[in-house]
Amino acid sequence: VTVPSLAGKLNIYGYTTNTASYSSNVVNLEHSSSLASGASSDEYTAALINLSENVAVYNINIKNTYGAGSQAIALSAYNTEQGYYGVGLYGYQDTLLAETGNQIYANCYIEGAVDFIFGQHARIWITGSTIAVSAGGGAITANGRSSSSDVSYYVIDSSTIAAKSGTSITSGTVYLGRPWSEYARVCFQKCSLSAIINSAGWEEWSTSTPNTADVTFEEYDNTGTGASGTRASFSTTLSSAISISTILGSSYTSWVDTSYL
Repeated sequence: VTVPSLAGKLNIYGYTTNTASYSSNVVNLEHSSSLASGASSDEYTAALINLSENVAVYNINIKNTYGAGSQAIALSAYNTEQGYYGVGLYGYQDTLLAETGNQIYANCYIEGAVDFIFGQHARIWITGSTIAVSAGGGAITANGRSSSSDVSYYVIDSSTIAAKSGTSITSGTVYLGRPWSEYARVCFQKCSLSAIINSAGWEEWSTSTPNTADVTFEEYDNTGTGASGTRASFSTTLSSAISISTILGSSYTSWVDTSYL
């Protein structure tokens, strides 16, 4: 499903008995596609491609059911002032492509195993959400900020990072992120990190291409077993939390549904 660029505000609602959470969502948007199965690009594997500004999506589960083996996106988010509230995003590799603009994900569920929150130019605020890892050995985020002047910034705030319910993952086999580009910028703050998170927290892109010289990988006031240990030398600990207005701008209340904050 593609939402084209629209002139006005669009609200999309799925049926639920509890709008404050994803847990009672009834509506499922499902699609099975990947680069390996013939999609023309990663973006076009998505179950939902949102190209429009000023869109709010409530209480819908968006799923790419392809599984392991290739990039397979649930949501491709390609514009600004996009809000997702009580939404479930399900995939394995590349679940959420947050590519451009300012975006918020509040009280959401985001599931995957490999680089499953990724993109190049967006500023995103993920808050009050569950980030569920379905297999060990990968990184949660893969930010591809293209230069030191690129505005991209991913902040995961007040969320829970743990193994997918019913899934057993060896302790220390998951990383908060790895740098798709050398200017990657990601922060986890005030999150609960389970034991699946490696004590280093963050990892290189690869041995041959580490991409760590100019990264901004940050943490603040995280808790849980996964918040302890000697962090990677290319990461930092903040002295205070990042504010939502720093990421989404001082006028964020004009488009963010603040009842979810």
